[in-house]
Formats: sequence, C-alpha cells, structure tokens
Amino acid sequence: MMDQAAAVPALVSLQTQFHAESEHAAGRKASISREDLLAAALKLIGPHRSVSTLSLREVAREAGIAPNSFYRQFRDMDELAVALIDLAGLSLQKIIDAARLRAATDRSAARGAVEAFMEQLRADDQLLHVLLREGTAGSDAFKHAVERQLNFFEEELRISLIQINAAQGVVLREPALVAKAITRLVFGMGATAMDLPRAKDPELVRQLTLMVRMIIAGSRTLAVENGTNAA
Repeated sequence: MMDQAAAVPALVSLQTQFHAESEHAAGRKASISREDLLAAALKLIGPHRSVSTLSLREVAREAGIAPNSFYRQFRDMDELAVALIDLAGLSLQKIIDAARLRAATDRSAARGAVEAFMEQLRADDQLLHVLLREGTAGSDAFKHAVERQLNFFEEELRISLIQINAAQGVVLREPALVAKAITRLVFGMGATAMDLPRAKDPELVRQLTLMVRMIIAGSRTLAVENGTNAA
C-alpha cells in the first residue's frame, strides 16, 4: 500500500482533474501522467460500469493518448485498478480522522463514526465508491488491494475502540474481531446506500448506529462473562 501522507498530493490532483470540466484538445497528448490515466478511468466508471470491465483502449482514448503510451505509466489495466484502490485508502483515512474527532467531542462515538462514513460516501468521493462497489470483482491482485485497505481500516478502528472503552473503564472481548465485524457491516451497507436516495440516510444512520452498538455491547458482555482483564 502506498504511503498515506505521501499520496495526498496525488489524490488532490486526481480529484481536481476528475471534477473539473474536461476540454479535449485536437489530436493526442504528447505526454501523460499516472494521475491523468487514473482520472480518465474514474470518468468511465459509475453505478453501472465496473473498473474491471474497462479496456486499456477505452482509458487511453479518454485520456487522449495512443494505447501504447499507457505502458509508460502502468504495466496493464490490473495495475491501474490496484492504484485506484490504493488511493481510496486516503478516503478511509478521512473517515477515521473525522470519527476520532467526533469521539472526542460527542458522547456517541458509534453514531459519530457512522455519520462520518456516510458524509464521506455522499461527498461524491469516486475513490470510496470504487472501493465499496468492487471488492468482490476483478483480479486477485485487485481483491487483495481492497482487502489490504479494509485491513488498514480495521486496525485503525481496533485502536480507537480500545482507547474509547479503556477511557470508560471497560474492555472488549477480541477487539480485532469487533473491528472487523463493524467494518464489514458498515461497508456492506454502505455499498447498498450508494443506490438509495439521500432521504434514506437518517434511517440508515440510525440502524447502523444501533447495530454497531449491539456488536460493542456483545463484546463487552462476553469480556465480563469470560473474565477478560485486558482488551
């Protein structure tokens, strides 16, 4: 996985390109960057088009280059898809940072985390959308890249869960498993939420928050029943 801090300029550049109005000059571009190709791929995918279905020629055409120029930046489409997922890790970091900030100022850490996730989802974050939609599609390398990002999110969540519960004088039974259960739940429902109207968000946030609290409460209860003395 690329270094999260080092990739920030690339993400800003990529998202600026994606949201800006594109003006294709006549003829093909003399040079192209990795960010240009990633932005071109993002323009082609959406609710009904998966990154795994894109062809190299389509991306090259959208970027305004000859197909052979693609290979100056990526070995193949598989490598480009993995690069998209690696950049999506920055979206996950935004969610984690926002959730931690809310946990420090809000009594409901669970609700704050769910709201942070939904706000990022609704921020027209194409990279997060790719991560949510396509975790089970594409090549093994692509699936492993998605899993790597989810594992990163789970580890950050595990740390936060231990810290929050310790501050409340309680422990969790298997906090890593709790973090995994919450992550897979929220991401699974998030993939469904992308296709729902925004009017459904308040009820979805309520349901997700309650589910997260149930998972945490169950872990706390099991810790007491099994005499767990440390998280």
